[in-house]
Amino acid sequence: MNRAPARHVLILGGTTEARRLAATLADDPALRVTSSLAGRVAEPRLPAGQVRIGGFGGPEGMARWLREQQVDALIDATHPFAGTISFHAARAAADVHVPLLALRRPGWVPLPGDRWHWADSLDEAARLLPALGRRVFLTTGRTGLAAFAHLTDQWFLVRSVDAPRPPAPPRMEVLLDRGPFTLEGEAELLRRHRIDVLVTKDSGATATAPKLTAAREAALPVLLIRRPAAPEDVPVAPDPAAALEWLRATLGAPG
Repeated sequence: MNRAPARHVLILGGTTEARRLAATLADDPALRVTSSLAGRVAEPRLPAGQVRIGGFGGPEGMARWLREQQVDALIDATHPFAGTISFHAARAAADVHVPLLALRRPGWVPLPGDRWHWADSLDEAARLLPALGRRVFLTTGRTGLAAFAHLTDQWFLVRSVDAPRPPAPPRMEVLLDRGPFTLEGEAELLRRHRIDVLVTKDSGATATAPKLTAAREAALPVLLIRRPAAPEDVPVAPDPAAALEWLRATLGAPG
C-alpha cells in the first residue's frame, strides 16, 4: 500500500512555543515540519525538524514559497512584537489559500502590588521614563535602544541575547543573557544595580516573567510597551496544545 505524502506544516518563529510545537510535530511521520527563523539572533536555539533562516521577500515571496514547497498549514508563532511578519503571513496565506493559525501567548496580567505604566511605543516609553526613575533595567531587545539614546540623565542596564549596536544611551551597561530567568536571580540583579524602574515589552513569556515579580516585590514601577496590532480574522491559539487541536481539525494531525 502506498503511503500518503506527508502533510507540510510551516511554523514561523523561534519562540519557545514554536519550538515546543515543532518538537511534537516532528515525531509524526505523517507530517513534514519546517520552522522559519528570521535570523536576527546570532546563535538561535534550533527547533526539531527542518529549519530555514532568513526572510521571504515580503508577502509575495512568502506566498511563492508556500506554493512551491506545497505547504498544507501555516502557523504564525512569531514573537508578539514581530508585527510585520504576521501581516505578511496573513496576506500570503490568503493568496494561496493555505490555512493559517496564530500561536500567540497571552499578555501579562497585573497582580495586586504591581505599579504598571503603559506606553504604545518605544518612543512614548522614552518620553515617560524620566518621570519614573533614573536607574533603568531595559529589556526591550537590542534593536530598540535608539529610542532611548537621547536620555543622558538615566543609567541603563540593558539585557539582550546579542550585543546591541548604536545608537544607544550614553550611560549603559550591557548584560548578555538568555532566559529562562529565576526570581532569585532577577531580584539580585535589581538590588546589585540599584534599579529603580523596569522597562519591558508585554511579551507574555513565562521565561522572562520573574522580573515582573521581582519588581513587584521591590515596589518598583514597571513601564510596559503594548503589543502592536495583529491581523484580524486569523484564528488564535494561546499555547501549543491549542495549536495541536487546530491542526487535528485542519489536517488530521495527532494531539
